[in-house]
Amino acid sequence: MSGYHRRVFENFPMDRIKRVDKPTTQVEEEKIKRVDERESGFNRAARGDFGAYLKEQRPRFVMKHPISGALGQMQVFLRDIVDGIVAKHKAPIPDDPEILSKHIKELAYFLRADGVGICKLPRYAVYTNSFPDGEPVECNHKFAIAILIDQDWRTSIATTGHDWISNSMSFMAYSASGFIACIIADYIRRLGYPARAHHARNYQVVVPPILLWAGLGEMCRIGDCVLHPFLGPRFKAAVVTTDLPLLPDKPIDFGLQDFCSKCKKCARACPSGALSEGDKIMYNGYERWPTDVEKCTALRVGNKRGSGCGTCIKVCPWNKPYTPFHRTVNWMIRHSGLARTIAIWADDLIGYGKPEPEKKWWFDLEEVGERLIIPKSS
Repeated sequence: MSGYHRRVFENFPMDRIKRVDKPTTQVEEEKIKRVDERESGFNRAARGDFGAYLKEQRPRFVMKHPISGALGQMQVFLRDIVDGIVAKHKAPIPDDPEILSKHIKELAYFLRADGVGICKLPRYAVYTNSFPDGEPVECNHKFAIAILIDQDWRTSIATTGHDWISNSMSFMAYSASGFIACIIADYIRRLGYPARAHHARNYQVVVPPILLWAGLGEMCRIGDCVLHPFLGPRFKAAVVTTDLPLLPDKPIDFGLQDFCSKCKKCARACPSGALSEGDKIMYNGYERWPTDVEKCTALRVGNKRGSGCGTCIKVCPWNKPYTPFHRTVNWMIRHSGLARTIAIWADDLIGYGKPEPEKKWWFDLEEVGERLIIPKSS
């Protein structure tokens, strides 16, 4: 078993990424106030804060395309299995946090995760109240396991970022990460330890701070988004919270703060104008680039020419395939400020971020009433 635990098991060489004691953006933990899930952009749209049209569109903006609708329905099924009964007796397994952490990560990769990280669960990352009923949230587990799923590079190169496949890319990753999280949580409960899965439509936790402390990325210019050093922003995450004794990972530093301060490509490309080209601010104890939540939500929920929006993900220079060429460039921009400047210029010069419609594989369809029609925008 010792050889098993020593082997390199991760999909990407995260062991080569610089580890630091604190995230690369300032986090003033004593100033952070827990947030209410009902106050997220999508849920405010459902409440009517952004007008009658977005309130009307909120229940259908995912379901109006048949692929994202099917994926969204899967999220409904997964909602009912996030928690369960804990075995009365603990399994005869080692209680060494390092061994158990490697074991859980191996399990996640066995279940086809693209990235996994572990941290202590920050109290401020737990919602105060749930959507839609406003029930107080009680989640007192000690650790959080974050699971990432790639939204698929092959689809990303074909999309504009705000066409009919956009929500399907998101919910493919949401449903896959939720599936993995539900299985891991159930497995941990069978071992005799409490555990709960958190996935889209059933989060009790705020995901970005967990990803930061679990060493899965740095904060980027895309609003409240953590960017992975190899997947870029092209992923969605689920979380398992648990009391299984685990060894936390450390945050990472791969030069992203310098890169995002220079690049601004996502802000220039954002169809809604929601992303800022300015400097970072402090908000609720976090240092971040500001985002106009209403503008972002309005396009994603109210998009009349597609289903959702992920244009910022589409155009981001970190949204690249894991090829030898891009691995080389990735290494250079992680280690050199000059290389970052050149890479930003070259990304536009080469034409990255533009759609390649000849690689489109999906049908543009919209559910209207009880029929699927070809949208007028297609």
